[in-house]
Amino acid sequence: MTPDGFVAALRARAAALGFETCRIVRPDAIPEAPQRLAEWLASGAHGDMGWMAETADRRASPRMLWPRVASIIMLGTNYGPDADPLSGLAQHSNGSISVYARHRDYHEVMKGRLKQLASWLVSQQHADAPEVKVFVDTAPVMEKPLAQAAGLGWQGKHTNLVSREFGSWLFLGSIFTTLELPPDAPETDHCGSCHACLDICPTDAFPAPYKLDARRCISYLTIEYKGHIPSEFRKAMGNRIYGCDDCLAVCPWNKYASATADIKLQARADLTSPSLQMLAALDDAGFRTLFSGSPVKRIGHDRFLRNVMIAIGNSGDVAFVPMLRERLMDTSPLIRAMAVWACSRLMSRADFYALATSFEGSETDADVLGEWRRATQAQEPTS
Repeated sequence: MTPDGFVAALRARAAALGFETCRIVRPDAIPEAPQRLAEWLASGAHGDMGWMAETADRRASPRMLWPRVASIIMLGTNYGPDADPLSGLAQHSNGSISVYARHRDYHEVMKGRLKQLASWLVSQQHADAPEVKVFVDTAPVMEKPLAQAAGLGWQGKHTNLVSREFGSWLFLGSIFTTLELPPDAPETDHCGSCHACLDICPTDAFPAPYKLDARRCISYLTIEYKGHIPSEFRKAMGNRIYGCDDCLAVCPWNKYASATADIKLQARADLTSPSLQMLAALDDAGFRTLFSGSPVKRIGHDRFLRNVMIAIGNSGDVAFVPMLRERLMDTSPLIRAMAVWACSRLMSRADFYALATSFEGSETDADVLGEWRRATQAQEPTS
């Protein structure tokens, strides 16, 4: 079989496994990546994601990750939503979960298919079978620059991949192989003068086009950040409890996108605008049950409820107050602190001040005490 014939067969097999796009790139196709990554890390924009700095050498160059790699097969799977992801932001008593987390964990879905495709690739080479390694997000692979170099799309001004066929909604995976394959042409940038993704960001997380400060990004804050979310970002979070799709959803290229036909990647009804009241009542076991098989599960009960408390504080719904009073006695300081903040947002000044007085002396955590102090000073009744 000729190289072109083999690539055609590879793409046909990839499509049969559920990949919408399959293209090939050389491991040396992103020579500018190491310097760009180093500058981004030096700026501190990665926040608490220390693992990005720890794996910087391997992340910057595919051959640093695996010296024997000769070709990289980049795969994309469409996970397009069937409705506008931004519509749920107006449902203030419900939570907004990022589109990518409303269904089965894509890591599991993609990895299984990548392994099947890699096995097929090896089986086709009867002499000197190539070596293969599969990666999907969890390894130090710069998937978006590689995807652009392979022609799947381009990194937009929001730093995410944009596809002319699938808009913002492509999951990426890769197969590294020792097999020499003909590379595809890279994709060019088609953002033009558009800056819709930059303008819509609720927390101004883009200091400039093509630059992201993760420390200001709601996706980072709600998923990666382990501490108390800084007060300057809480109102802007609205009802976003896991991730944020604003910069993705507003991209004009989504007019060419289509809803995924993959049953495993279609949104679960119970994860599309779930009730904040229901979520706030979850104990750890209930949280694990609800989010079984979902990427939400990985942040744990305490951080998730921290996010839910903030969404409740932004809801304007005083019916949440009795539940918030219960969470003021939660075992987790993360939850207690944000319950304090939420109470200060929903209760009258006099009622909140009385509540704070009733809790005086019972709190020992310094961060939670700080929330009480700041909120009480803001809410202290006038004489």
